[in-house]
Amino acid sequence: MRNAISLLAGALFGAGLHISGMTDTTKVRGFLDLFGAWDPTLIFVMGGAILPMLAAWRLTTRQTAPFTGGTFPKPSDPEIDRKLILGSVLFGLGWGLVGLCPGPALASISYGGWQGGVFLLAMIAGMIASPRISRLGWFAPQATHERT
Repeated sequence: MRNAISLLAGALFGAGLHISGMTDTTKVRGFLDLFGAWDPTLIFVMGGAILPMLAAWRLTTRQTAPFTGGTFPKPSDPEIDRKLILGSVLFGLGWGLVGLCPGPALASISYGGWQGGVFLLAMIAGMIASPRISRLGWFAPQATHERT
């Protein structure tokens, strides 16, 4: 049952991305071009995603367990730290340069030619490299030294 719901949700998401034009990199870059030929249509797509999610959150506050079994995930840590800021900047740079985020990147491999495949492979490489780089301590918070 859980896999069927995941398949349906993924298909709806992919169809929504395609129908709304969010798999078109020029449309996404147009949204990011605030001082040029700004294209505000992505706001409507985001709103179309946020409104049903708000309803889903309201429903889950009344439930003790998910419909498909198991438990609800614990809320994430809301701390804004160096890793969050750096990751957000890197994600934003990639999104702004190419006009794709992970969902549309997956959708683009079916029609985007070899460039979509290269982007997807580079995105996966970044996801694999990130935890390894993080373990090196480059993004760990700086230790504070108190004076005695």
